[in-house]
Amino acid sequence: MGKDLKGKELGERLYQRKNGKYCGRFTDRFGNRKTVYGNTLQEAKTAMVKLQYENDMKLNIVDSSITLNEWYIKWLTIHKYSVIRDTTKCIYENIFNKYISPALGKMQLSEITQLQIKGLINDVRRRGLGFETQNKIRILLVDMFGKAQIDDFVRKNPAKGIKLVRDEDEDGGKDIKVLTEEERKLFFDCCRGTFYDNLFTVAVCTGLRMGELCALTEDDIDWDNMVIRVTKTLLYAKLEDLGDTKKTFHLHPPKTKASRREVPIIKQCAIALKKQIMQKAVVSAKSPKQAIQGFENLLFTTKYNTPINAQIFADAIKAIVTEINLTRDPLEEMEAFSSHCFRHTFATRSLEKDMQPRTLQEILGHATLDMTMRLYVSVLDDHKKSEMKKFEEDFDTTMTVDDDTVLERYNKKMSSKSNVIKFKAAQ
Repeated sequence: MGKDLKGKELGERLYQRKNGKYCGRFTDRFGNRKTVYGNTLQEAKTAMVKLQYENDMKLNIVDSSITLNEWYIKWLTIHKYSVIRDTTKCIYENIFNKYISPALGKMQLSEITQLQIKGLINDVRRRGLGFETQNKIRILLVDMFGKAQIDDFVRKNPAKGIKLVRDEDEDGGKDIKVLTEEERKLFFDCCRGTFYDNLFTVAVCTGLRMGELCALTEDDIDWDNMVIRVTKTLLYAKLEDLGDTKKTFHLHPPKTKASRREVPIIKQCAIALKKQIMQKAVVSAKSPKQAIQGFENLLFTTKYNTPINAQIFADAIKAIVTEINLTRDPLEEMEAFSSHCFRHTFATRSLEKDMQPRTLQEILGHATLDMTMRLYVSVLDDHKKSEMKKFEEDFDTTMTVDDDTVLERYNKKMSSKSNVIKFKAAQ
């Protein structure tokens, strides 16, 4: 029991100091001894009650002084030890040391807010870094603060709930999502044999828009000339001019004159189409409901023989991505993507394989070549750089004079030239 300066009992863990201040001592659930002060006895008691409440409700934290830099080391060595691959660790270190640490590293973990994290991501975006880098920063911080919350170093996760939107639209986006070769292999290995496997394969092999793909019928396939004839598109919308009272399916002509086209069928696409024709026959026979009038012959449908809309397509993709990510570290997880990603992937790989842009324009159904080039000019730039790198590596192995020899000769020549100048000046 503590006492005041006059010897009056104040209660457990409370006492008055010689300077007149009232003091309370408290040991929290982590074994840390806390001290509170008040000008009056009531102030000290109120502070003690607050500490007790936070402790009982587990709102207090184990160490409020730890910085983000210090926590990163703990998080990496404790929570990620033996969990991640060396390559993943390199990615973590690059993202944290290059982008996160300079902005937030010296701040106390418990004081970092969502506003500051959003500011960091916006700054990275302003510097011209793309969605992939921004998203890796977000994912890394979500995981770090998530583990810190579990370990009672923060009360809440300020990185949780931050949404990033890829800056792209249907056919004019800046920051388009393209599947890497590794992602493409992972995705199609996982979806092989599933209901929408053929749909995904035809999408990535043709570059067809979702509406064009889902409007295909068997009559649109010309097996003699090995082409798909794009003559219509499937739209799911509420068209009041047509008397719609809710969203419904409509078959429309292609969006532009250029969209009415013939798309070559490659071997993998042909196999997927033939598998889908057989699958469609089974679905039609097994479906308990009659197909929607006017849409009976659609090649790609749901398992209930109904047309496919954007949400169904997106959910089918998401199911595969979710399955892939079950056994992957957060920073290695595949990002969910839209159906248009298959189109971008087709176009990107075509350009990388030296398809002429004019040919690609016709296959994609773009109204102008400018539209194609505007979309994929960054792809061409990146491809040129990678090809020049191969050229550089080839030169490294074939050139006979090494860099050190060149530098030695250059320095000797410049030194000689300098001596001549000095000699003439002296004359």
